[in-house]
Amino acid sequence: MSALPKEMHTVQDILELPEGVRMELIDGILYDMATPSLYHQNDAGSIFRQMSDYFEKKGGRCKSVIAPFAVYLNDDDRTYVEPDVLVVCDEEKLKEDGCHGAPDLCVEVVSESSRKRDYLIKLLKYTNAGVREYWIIDRDHNRITVYHLEKEDFEEYTFADEIVSGIYEGLKVKL
Repeated sequence: MSALPKEMHTVQDILELPEGVRMELIDGILYDMATPSLYHQNDAGSIFRQMSDYFEKKGGRCKSVIAPFAVYLNDDDRTYVEPDVLVVCDEEKLKEDGCHGAPDLCVEVVSESSRKRDYLIKLLKYTNAGVREYWIIDRDHNRITVYHLEKEDFEEYTFADEIVSGIYEGLKVKL
């Protein structure tokens, strides 16, 4: 039996952080967020731009958002994450202070300090929260993993491939 953390944190602790300090909160545990690298920013920006263009041309309610933007996944005050890019099609979830509830799609660009969190902890949190699709962009391993969470399936791509969404017909992204 594992011991509980000595101090369980809440979203209020995140909101009280000094300006410029970024952390995520998952099940009451705080995680530091490293300053993104140039590749990280370029990858997230490229994905955001392509997704935004797709949704603008297609019309409808779906919106893509780039970090930093709060996502309150659960109906509690113990989880606050900031995916690098997210897509939300239920406009009622989007508020001025963040997304309240599961986005339809989340994208995480892996950094060395976030690898375990992105591949394990967030995959489980996003699955349990009802995220429909989760992309992990891993430049160090020349791999993009697309988890089709509703189907309990995944596909892997390289940076030479065009990434295809399983939930938005015609959405393709090239890095």
